[in-house]
Amino acid sequence: MTKIDPSLYLSNQPSRSPSPELGKDEFLKILMTQLQSQDPTNPMDDREFISQMAEFSSLEQMMNMTNSIDTLVQSQLVSPVIKYSHMIGKEVTYQAYDEETGEKLDIETSKVIAVSQKDGWAILELENGEKIYADAAIQVSNPDSSENNGEDPTDPENPEDEESE
Repeated sequence: MTKIDPSLYLSNQPSRSPSPELGKDEFLKILMTQLQSQDPTNPMDDREFISQMAEFSSLEQMMNMTNSIDTLVQSQLVSPVIKYSHMIGKEVTYQAYDEETGEKLDIETSKVIAVSQKDGWAILELENGEKIYADAAIQVSNPDSSENNGEDPTDPENPEDEESE
């Protein structure tokens, strides 16, 4: 008696899960099958065929646009300039160093006026003329909050607010 090869059993075959999405390849296969199995005495209407081709073209254009938008979004997420652009106008506190000796100087605070990029790292350009790496900032704050000494400028109890009226 002949034996059946166990590798041919269905349980040994890799499982395939059907995709819930209909892509352009699947659409073309369905269209070609439809054309091949149509009744020769009653062929598909020209308008219906043109409509299906227009749908296919529209689907392909939408897929290309989606890929382009995804690429754009990914490139913006990676860019350090865009990532740190929200810091423009903020005050940063950082450890200053002597460029020649590398010796630590005082801790300084200055306003960010621009963000640039060097070798993939974000560089904060400061109002005092310094340029520091974004990760060298010790503290980031709004310049408005430090000038008011913690007082709310819209607070009716604030005497400065009454003088300005």
